[in-house]
Amino acid sequence: MNTMINNHINYIEFKAKDLLAIKAFYTSAFHWTFVDYGPDYVAFAGSGLDGGFERTEEEVVNGALTVLYHEDLALAKQQVIDARGTIVKDIFSFPGGHRFHFGDPSGNELAVWSDK
Repeated sequence: MNTMINNHINYIEFKAKDLLAIKAFYTSAFHWTFVDYGPDYVAFAGSGLDGGFERTEEEVVNGALTVLYHEDLALAKQQVIDARGTIVKDIFSFPGGHRFHFGDPSGNELAVWSDK
């Protein structure tokens, strides 16, 4: 059983232009399994850390999004603001929960999600 712990990396997302090609590659090369969530998102498992691929038309420059878990998004968001991080995307809902994206002092974008 995967226990979710506040402030731990819980999930990682990548960008991809062709989700069918991505699924075929990772299934063939590494035997990952996939679950589709609409036409623009596919989650993967079997990699050691669960994650997903989001379809994009844009050029993929830094395609990884590290996602932390926290049971209280409002508190986590305030802690990011208090630490002088920037909110890149405010709290929004998605299938399975809610999350927000933030920028750290070096400009890295990460996200925090909650199923609460």
